[in-house]
Amino acid sequence: MAPATGRRGLILTMLRESTSPLGIGDIAARLDVHPNTVRFHLDALAETGQVERVHVAPTGPGRPPLVFRARPGMDLGGPRNYRLLAEILVGDLAADPDPAARATEAGRAWGGFLVDRPAALSREEAVRELVRLLDDLGFAPEERPAGDPRQIGLRHCPFVELVETQAAVICPLHLGLMRGAMAALGAQVTVDRLVPFAEPDLCLAHLTTAGGTR
Repeated sequence: MAPATGRRGLILTMLRESTSPLGIGDIAARLDVHPNTVRFHLDALAETGQVERVHVAPTGPGRPPLVFRARPGMDLGGPRNYRLLAEILVGDLAADPDPAARATEAGRAWGGFLVDRPAALSREEAVRELVRLLDDLGFAPEERPAGDPRQIGLRHCPFVELVETQAAVICPLHLGLMRGAMAALGAQVTVDRLVPFAEPDLCLAHLTTAGGTR
């Protein structure tokens, strides 16, 4: 969500600084604009959850006036920095005595949460579900060879910036995630290993059955 700027930002600031709710007419008079302009911006701010309508008791005949106030709490239109959060969490994993094992286990736990748990699936059905999950997560997966998948190619890494410095954590995390998903699906197939950058634009996940047949 983009922060409120321009006239919309002025209205939001005015509501935050006011000690009491303001009506459309009050705001329009202060900004010297048409009430419809104020109403348009208030509707947009209300839609993003930054302002709210306040119900007031009528003081005379007719409908009570519409008054608004800034919604209490943090500004939902403020900037985000999820990459910093990711770097902090990955750095914590990297500090473990065995970062690859810890990352794999963390990924495995989340992989189990990210799929529905149906009755046991066939190998083909489970692989299709894994491909669907990886597609939803932004990995741009492809079955290799098509129709008889023994490998899944990953054409995109959603965390490619972090891989540059933390591949020892990110890649095991991905491997664990795929293993956790397959375990939750109940199929006799799993991901044996993940080969990062088998090609410049491709990582390869190698599949195996419970008996070890690829």
